[in-house]
Amino acid sequence: MVANGSAQPVFLIFGKSGWIGGLIGDMLKQQGARFEYANARLEDRTGIIADFERVKPTHVLNAAGLTGRPNVDWCEDHKLETIRVNVLGMLNLADLCFTHNIHLTTYATGCIFHYDVSFPEGSGKGFTELDTPNFTGSYYSHTKAMVENLLKEYPNVLVLRVRMPIVADLVYPRNFITKIIKYDKIVNIPNSMTVLPELLPMSIEMAKRNLTGIMNYTNPGCISHNEIMELYKQYIDPEFTWKNFNIEEQAKVIKAPRSNNLLDTKRIEGEFPEILPIKESLIKYVFEPNAKQREQVLASVKEMRGR
Repeated sequence: MVANGSAQPVFLIFGKSGWIGGLIGDMLKQQGARFEYANARLEDRTGIIADFERVKPTHVLNAAGLTGRPNVDWCEDHKLETIRVNVLGMLNLADLCFTHNIHLTTYATGCIFHYDVSFPEGSGKGFTELDTPNFTGSYYSHTKAMVENLLKEYPNVLVLRVRMPIVADLVYPRNFITKIIKYDKIVNIPNSMTVLPELLPMSIEMAKRNLTGIMNYTNPGCISHNEIMELYKQYIDPEFTWKNFNIEEQAKVIKAPRSNNLLDTKRIEGEFPEILPIKESLIKYVFEPNAKQREQVLASVKEMRGR
């Protein structure tokens, strides 16, 4: 699927001002790949067509969308804005990519499932790409589940289910680890998570392979909040302490429930057998690099937590 007749892929990235969009651009630049950022918003059909004519992409990488700031609770009070971007905008982009013969990879979410009697916590049984989403506790997740069900009908689209994304920067506000080390209390539930330094390069390769359908885009296995804190204590701050609270107590301080789940990773492991289990990936890509400059990292984290 090469729209411009070139043997080399040409990437168009949506989400220039976002976290993942910026990381993707950095990686493509390091690879010497041809890419541009889109100017149009997802809901702007005319603007997207203009971007297509300007860049002539073979592949679109979409990291745009509304997650809410500072968190998904924002979507509970901004439902129309959330629909406009996460549903109408996403379908608009997918449809235009289809009609222009362009492959689309979209960084979506795996926070559309929740442990239940069929998939109990601790059982090791993960939700597959074929399972129907069972979590609609937050409006953000509700819109994401809705649009995923429609996107799977497009033969040119790859949907990547990202979960609790993590990078090495322990003071970056959207990093899952940064979030939990700032909280006074955390829940302690095992979850599938996405270590971006390892998995983002894989997503670019997935696009080049023209993979389609749905992909559980997480490291194999799951890890609990406490296990991550233990790693942080081991590698960064031996004096670090934290407290736990349960789901019922957490519900008193958030507007919408949060998704907790284990995703099955057989598909991504089949494409990339070298992918590391979540704990090993965290150690290699997050904690060992930070441990090499522990004093500097610790000072930055303490400054952040004191704000």
